[in-house]
Amino acid sequence: MKHKTWTKLLGVALAGGLTLAANAQDTKDSTAAGIAQYREMLADGNPAELWEAAGEELWKKPAGPKQASLEACDLGLGPGVVKGAYAKLPRFFKDTGRVMDAEQRLMYCRMTLQGLTKEEASARPFSSPGKASDIERLIAYVASESRGAAIDIPLAHPEEKRVYELGRRMFFYRGGAYDFACATCHAQPGLRIRLQDLPDLLTADGARYAYSTWPGYRVSQGEVRTMQHRLYDCLRQQRFPEPLYGSEVITALEMFLARNANGGKMDAPSIKR
Repeated sequence: MKHKTWTKLLGVALAGGLTLAANAQDTKDSTAAGIAQYREMLADGNPAELWEAAGEELWKKPAGPKQASLEACDLGLGPGVVKGAYAKLPRFFKDTGRVMDAEQRLMYCRMTLQGLTKEEASARPFSSPGKASDIERLIAYVASESRGAAIDIPLAHPEEKRVYELGRRMFFYRGGAYDFACATCHAQPGLRIRLQDLPDLLTADGARYAYSTWPGYRVSQGEVRTMQHRLYDCLRQQRFPEPLYGSEVITALEMFLARNANGGKMDAPSIKR
């Protein structure tokens, strides 16, 4: 008799547990669907378009001691070619002997074409209340010119392979006050923080979803944020030492993510929470 009673109780407990698990999954799926619908609605009037327009104007406007525009800037496809260039960055540049991402290359062009110093060319990379960033606007424009283009990072040059490997090592490197790595949050499926699903950046789908949508307009901040800012903020949350703007370690992480996202279609600037 007791055995039958315990069997019934166990059956009820298991059924209840399965129901709770199913309800939790349903809630998660419903939340994710709601967030996706919210983003889709906002995308029709993405404020990033204002940054794109301002960036294009800055790109074509003579500036600096040389009073030159950036229209002759070589982003990797030849001087003046912007269309599709962002989707092929980071990449090795023979004229500098380095692998550069879009923001590093922009800094280089502002220095060589417009005559700005390194400090001037990298001044205010990230905007703050009441203080706009020319860099964010320029990158929004450059990225928008690759919307729909396939991400293409072939690692054809030995230096590109070296930087990719550095990025891979950094992705798994644990440190900071919390002993976190990028992989702590982004190397397995099904993780989330609050209502935000965390993409698995070791999978093609996860990497493509994440990488292809930066830069993005952050609704919570009212600004367009670049990939450099996204990675800078990740390291800040891990309590790593603050990286210098345009540092090789950030470019290496970008190279690792971009290579993992190969074949994905660029959809930036997108809209983010």
